[in-house]
Amino acid sequence: MQIWPAIDLRGGKCVRLQQGDYNRETVFGDDPAAMARHWVDEGAEYLHLVDLDGARNGTSTNRAAVASILATVDIPCELGGGVRNERAIQSWLDAGLQRLVIGTKALKEPDWFRRMCRRYPNQLVLGIDAAGGRVATDGWLDVSDVSATEMARQYADEPLAAIVYTDIAKDGMMAGTNLPAMREMKEAVDVPVIASGGVTNVEDVRQLARLEMAGCIIGRALYEGTLTIADAISAAKIGGFKK
Repeated sequence: MQIWPAIDLRGGKCVRLQQGDYNRETVFGDDPAAMARHWVDEGAEYLHLVDLDGARNGTSTNRAAVASILATVDIPCELGGGVRNERAIQSWLDAGLQRLVIGTKALKEPDWFRRMCRRYPNQLVLGIDAAGGRVATDGWLDVSDVSATEMARQYADEPLAAIVYTDIAKDGMMAGTNLPAMREMKEAVDVPVIASGGVTNVEDVRQLARLEMAGCIIGRALYEGTLTIADAISAAKIGGFKK
């Protein structure tokens, strides 16, 4: 199971939100490149970047921060937040990102997203952020009537790189993961599913590995020190599952 340390960007700084609430923000650093290098030095093999300004406003204000990260580390990086047109897709891929996470546009314009999946095979990740099992969009500001598994099934036959499934209620709360929801999503589609939201300690990682999730994203736990990357990677190997 892959371990994806998260670097959430807002105003060029590294931050974490609680339950996606922009009014409940903690700043963990003002040098994203240094933070990325730190996680790589700790053993990170992948990085999950989130442009919070882009997610909320639809336009990126963190391009310089992302560029500094890509210039500093030499591991696969993915980015989500505000990727809502083909120009943004091409621009970010040209900048050096390995893949992009798209959520809002996938829900609102499914035909467009299908075209993009076929035009950029295995470079796009379907981002499904759920509140009470329902898909949330626009930086988690709006909750739709579409269920998370229903949305996943819509695109199960497209050449997706993965699905990132986030439980908003768990995100940033340091209270463990929503294992039943993650299990349900994994069983719903034959697409690699990366779990996000609530990973707090080694046991959380072990439980996700036992579900044979493709990966998990870890944010606040790394910044708060309740989990290290080395321990997470070790736990992800439980049961013989590969990273």
